[in-house]
Amino acid sequence: MRLYTVSEVARLSGVSVRALHHYDELGLLKPATVGANGYRYYGQDELLRLQQILFHREVGLPLGEIRRVLDAPDFDRLTALRGHRQRLVEEARRYEQLIRTIDETLAALEGAKTMEDERIYRGFDLDPAQEQRAEDWLRNRYGGWVQDKIDRSNEIGAGWSADETAAYLEHGREFDAGVAKAMRQGLANTSEAVQALLRGHCATVFKGWGVEPSVTACLTLADIYRSMPEFQQRFDEIGPGAAEYIATGIEAYAEAELP
Repeated sequence: MRLYTVSEVARLSGVSVRALHHYDELGLLKPATVGANGYRYYGQDELLRLQQILFHREVGLPLGEIRRVLDAPDFDRLTALRGHRQRLVEEARRYEQLIRTIDETLAALEGAKTMEDERIYRGFDLDPAQEQRAEDWLRNRYGGWVQDKIDRSNEIGAGWSADETAAYLEHGREFDAGVAKAMRQGLANTSEAVQALLRGHCATVFKGWGVEPSVTACLTLADIYRSMPEFQQRFDEIGPGAAEYIATGIEAYAEAELP
């Protein structure tokens, strides 16, 4: 196992030598060993612990609290990394919304389109309890059995590569744009073009759920889109009646194509 000096760790991580000494004094990041010359040496385990320290600093935890978290008997590095990843995915979605807000504002200021006042602040207010509310809504709607499905979906998402996550997010943007275009063109949600759009969307969503397309899965997704406040808000941005347009279209797809 290769060992790194404190200066080498500082170069690798961007954390100053002074800060690394401070972490040692706090008991937050002890070196793997100290040489006879008094030099600190760090191995891979210490490098990974420093990564956890930096991830927890990103969410604003004080150093003392980070030490308690990392030293807790039930701390699991893999679970922690999956949690960090999920948080970053949510943050990426927020930044995407902020980019859309900027683009809409620029278009409005340049006279290309009008912008409703309530859309000026989209993306600024990231509610950290939003995901929890969504899960609570699902449990209240469908009962305790849905928890296994939620856990499975979270596990799948946490295991995706960066490219898979980016593709999933891009699909969401393309789907919303496709629905908006279909509604502007006056296409029925049972038309061939819209059904193809919904078929692909269901396949992508169900991949995230860890299930195959089925009538039950489609009816559940339609109910979620029709009833969950978060999706009502999202689809309201497409246009009036978009949630119902999508939901009934998914139901039609299930009835026509799935056993």
